[in-house]
Amino acid sequence: MAKKRRMFDINMPEELPVAAPEVQVPTQAPAPRRGPMATAISEAANSTRQRQEVEAQIRAENDALAHEHVRLKGLGLVMELVPLNAISTSKLTRDRAKGPDLELAELKGSIADIGLSNPIRLEARSDGLYELIQGFRRLSAYRELFENTGDERFQAIPAVVTEPGDKLEDLYRRMVDENLVRKDISFAEMAKLALEYANDPQTDESDADKAVATLFKSAGYQKRSYIRNFIRLVRALDGSLKYMPDIPRALGLSLASLIEADPVAADKIALALNTNPGRTAAEELEILRGFVKEDAPAKVTAAKTSARPAPSKTSFALPMANGAAKCTAAQGKLEIKLDRDFSNIDQSRLEQAIRQMLEALE
Repeated sequence: MAKKRRMFDINMPEELPVAAPEVQVPTQAPAPRRGPMATAISEAANSTRQRQEVEAQIRAENDALAHEHVRLKGLGLVMELVPLNAISTSKLTRDRAKGPDLELAELKGSIADIGLSNPIRLEARSDGLYELIQGFRRLSAYRELFENTGDERFQAIPAVVTEPGDKLEDLYRRMVDENLVRKDISFAEMAKLALEYANDPQTDESDADKAVATLFKSAGYQKRSYIRNFIRLVRALDGSLKYMPDIPRALGLSLASLIEADPVAADKIALALNTNPGRTAAEELEILRGFVKEDAPAKVTAAKTSARPAPSKTSFALPMANGAAKCTAAQGKLEIKLDRDFSNIDQSRLEQAIRQMLEALE
């Protein structure tokens, strides 16, 4: 009879099974799971912190740009658009005599076509307005363009604005040095400026001759000497001369010598000018030349006795951008031949160029 198995008898295998892998028990409890509200608060805090960091960086960059702008503005390297009605021209006496400016039309045409290439210079005032330091003709051109056309382009002018603080002498020097490079500025106008500078109670110099050394320091010694001679002429005839800028250097120097040698010469010249109030520029120059012609024959005679006879005709060629200009000079005749239509040139511009050439030959 078979042996009855017990209910709890277990047949064990002959080989033991492979041991189960060891489970890693965490040493720390897992972080508690955050709810939606906590997540939203954390994200908002991170966003705020990032925005604050960006804003701080922008403020630092703006501060650096502001300091650089102030530095460049102090150096006169920042250009602004300044309304014409905010600019005053009363602080400095201008070195240009009042009267028609034949080249202003050309300047206006250039500005209308291509704009202003060289900004004017202004000094800021405490009342929000500006004082003109350099650029009187450019400002005049803009004002005339706006008045004639009403175009908003000409309602404000490009300008370099500096803060007040420069000495009055330095402001005058800037104006003078800019205009010294212009060939059309006359010795009479420069002498007039030196007189006005010396008479200005706000300047440190009251002697006109010394004012020349201050204002025209950049000019050569000979040029300053000419200006001082013209001071005598302007001082004696300023109220009688209508076309002072048209006086050529040689004529002005002769008149200044005459006035210095003859105490009543200025009164005679003034009387001759005032008896012809409607005179033209050419007539005024003819009157002035009449007072210095008496010395001319002696000088011419001396020159003829010591020099060789001048040739009856002189011819030469000048290389130009558009070809060679053939020039012929003879008694009472000067001829220039160039492959160009001179009839297309504005008459006033042509007259001024010829006048300057003839005056330079005196």
